[in-house]
Amino acid sequence: MLCTRCRDQRHARGGERVDENSAATYPNYRPAVMGRHGIVASAHYLASMAGLRVLMDGGNAVDAAVATAATLNVVEPYMSGLGGDGLMAITLPGASAPIILDYSGGAPAEASLATIARDRMTQGPMALLVPGAPGGWFAALERYGNLPAERVFADAIRLAEHGAPVSHRNVEFFSIGAPQIAPYSNAVETFMPGGVVPRAGSLLRQPKLATTMRRLVEGGAAEFYRGSLGREVVAAVRAAGGVLSEDDLATFQVEWQEPVSIDYHGWQVFAPPPPCAGFQYLQTIKMLEDDDLVALGHNSAAYIHLLIEAIKLAEADRMEYTQRQVDHAALLTADYTRSRRAQIDPAAARYGTGERWNSPESRDPRAVQPGTPRFTRNAHEHTTHFATADGNGMAVNVTQSLGNPFGCGFMAGETGLMLNNFLHWTDHDPDSPNMLASGKKMENCMAPPQVYRDGRFVMTMGTPGSWGIPQTQTQAILNVLAHGMHVQQAIEQPRFRHVAGFGIAVESRVPESVTDELRALGHDVQRIPAWSWLVGGMQGIYRDPESGVLLGGADPRRDGYAVGW
Repeated sequence: MLCTRCRDQRHARGGERVDENSAATYPNYRPAVMGRHGIVASAHYLASMAGLRVLMDGGNAVDAAVATAATLNVVEPYMSGLGGDGLMAITLPGASAPIILDYSGGAPAEASLATIARDRMTQGPMALLVPGAPGGWFAALERYGNLPAERVFADAIRLAEHGAPVSHRNVEFFSIGAPQIAPYSNAVETFMPGGVVPRAGSLLRQPKLATTMRRLVEGGAAEFYRGSLGREVVAAVRAAGGVLSEDDLATFQVEWQEPVSIDYHGWQVFAPPPPCAGFQYLQTIKMLEDDDLVALGHNSAAYIHLLIEAIKLAEADRMEYTQRQVDHAALLTADYTRSRRAQIDPAAARYGTGERWNSPESRDPRAVQPGTPRFTRNAHEHTTHFATADGNGMAVNVTQSLGNPFGCGFMAGETGLMLNNFLHWTDHDPDSPNMLASGKKMENCMAPPQVYRDGRFVMTMGTPGSWGIPQTQTQAILNVLAHGMHVQQAIEQPRFRHVAGFGIAVESRVPESVTDELRALGHDVQRIPAWSWLVGGMQGIYRDPESGVLLGGADPRRDGYAVGW
């Protein structure tokens, strides 16, 4: 049933301001960072500072976003960078909805089920999609930026050339990614000199990457897609057995898109359109609109069970319909989401299909099945997240990735660029809607959301985490919209993730009594570390509707920091 008390409280505060009394109920270990002129929240403090310095030098939120992205390439080189892809959501001053910039590439023209074996879709130069980050960063700057590229890239170039301190979290991810880069000597020499994972407190220098960034500053995206830099990348890839071509680069284009959205008690929640998987969290949230989430108790067994079961239903629809040529809005209607909600048993877990597509023949007969919405028309066809906002009403949030830690593990010649392995996220099954095909864009779990109220921007809230992204987004957004938390509280709350079948992972800060109740409902519970990066690395920004003050939050599960001015 709809929570009348919660609904009335939302209306009493205009649905726009978080609950001032939430601090006692949901304590947070870090404060929400506040500023009037700008906020940057990213997965690394040096990247956040680079974005903030750009704002202080007269840049806007787009300038700050690209500065942050470029610096993350240096200080978090295993997560994202120029050799990867991403999506950017941009709110312009006075806008009533965000604009989506999709800079994810398709499969190379020579890539197909016949030319690329499944075991070559994770590691090595056969595993990559066309890199879109150079095109996306420069497209955003050219359309909306204030500052020259030389200033925007300055901090990233300086850190790459002179060295960035290696953090303890860096050491952990270097260790995880070591097997991925092991076959490629230039990558090993850069990130593990002497074949040894660098120690915390040492300096990581990437002079080749600094040179590449300077070339891009001088030549723009054209230097990568139609210039000598791109030719060097292609030559290195093909010499190592890959199929990326100069034509693949020359024909790449970013896409400016309109978002998809839902209404949740007067909040408008926006996500990128398919083949981005963002509609999974929109559908999950919409499915729960009539539930009294406050009365269930935040992160109680009943609450976690309800969200997990809704996630399973939305996952099944995402895998079935994201790549289909259908009207995806039909999946987000109140009638359809209520019909899906009616399938949830409050007393028993259902068997989930998992996060990746399985053919109907291979699915467990107990598995949750996709629904059958009424489509009325046809439609056209390891990761990081960060957010920026300025004092003039512009807000940007970005999710981008290389795929696995260090992408495919292959560094392109002398360019210093690590290339993605996004072919790993396509399917080798010819019956899958997400089947690998020449030039095809993959189903994409990078899904930066924005939230509005009464036609005005209120919040960004996004995370990395592979196919766990839509699950973490759901939890954090509801922490604010349903429970009245501020962004830092919403980010810090214990999380959970459905993996496959009856299995769920739950952070150990959730009491054992709760996980015991979940087991009694049929869930196969794995208790994971109290602050686990396996359930994301959330960053968020909230704009106070009355004062315009910006509140930033960042995730302590990784190296996340928010800074404000």
